[in-house]
Amino acid sequence: MIRVLLVHDACLVRSALARWLRDEADLRVYDAPWHGAPSRLRTVHPDICAADLDCSDAYGIPPLRDLCTHEADRTPPRLLVLASAHRPGLLKRAAEAGALGYVNKEGSPENLLRAIRRVAKGKRFVDDTLGYSFLKAAEMPLTERELSVLSLAADGASVAEIAGSLHLSHGTIRNYMAAITRKTGARNRIDAIRISQGEGWL
Repeated sequence: MIRVLLVHDACLVRSALARWLRDEADLRVYDAPWHGAPSRLRTVHPDICAADLDCSDAYGIPPLRDLCTHEADRTPPRLLVLASAHRPGLLKRAAEAGALGYVNKEGSPENLLRAIRRVAKGKRFVDDTLGYSFLKAAEMPLTERELSVLSLAADGASVAEIAGSLHLSHGTIRNYMAAITRKTGARNRIDAIRISQGEGWL
């Protein structure tokens, strides 16, 4: 039996997908929104977390590492993500968090089943339709931390708010913004956001 925790912020989509997966005899499926996922992890101890990369909390930044928390007496769950081909920045975040499975949300639901069973065996699954997005992600000049800073800035957060969210000093945030502007070839913060959104990094 493969224990799966489905993490998705859209209640209707999450409930429908979880019900569909529960028809499979070899799966035991639980579900939670992003904000409830860490506590759900501790109670159900899944083998796999299947997480939607579009997160409505934390300024849209999916806290993927929260799903891979290691407990002293348990192996952390393997991570499988539901991704969009036009968001290579989120694919990069997932890869840096150690995801084994990558399923295109616009593809066939049977792909998700194949991915769950493959990842449960410790094997990698990458949807063929995400190949170009991975190439784009590899070319992306921004680090994970810089993407976090820019994502918060794109949502309108001030330097002080970004610093508070990421537990960093104001000066460090300004240094990150300067590096982001330089790496993207932008004129200023607004231009860096525009360029990054156009490239699908945010």
